[in-house]
Amino acid sequence: MKLRDGFITHNTDGKHIMVSSGNNDFNGLIYNNDTAAFIVECLKTEISKEEIVSKMLEKYDAKQDIISADVEKILNILRGIGAIDE
Repeated sequence: MKLRDGFITHNTDGKHIMVSSGNNDFNGLIYNNDTAAFIVECLKTEISKEEIVSKMLEKYDAKQDIISADVEKILNILRGIGAIDE
């Protein structure tokens, strides 16, 4: 899976923002927390859910089942706005 073309990310003042360029069903602005920002940045290249979980396990001190649930939740939100090509 990968972040769909037309979704642009930007970091400003320590905040991660994702914007739809308007050629998608979703038109808006999304402010990502650190976890969502990490996942979105991972999605800039082709990657699987399992690979995202593995990268997060390297970065964060948390249990795999918690990280896996968080990744799935954020992926579902991104799917809901049409931000992921699968």
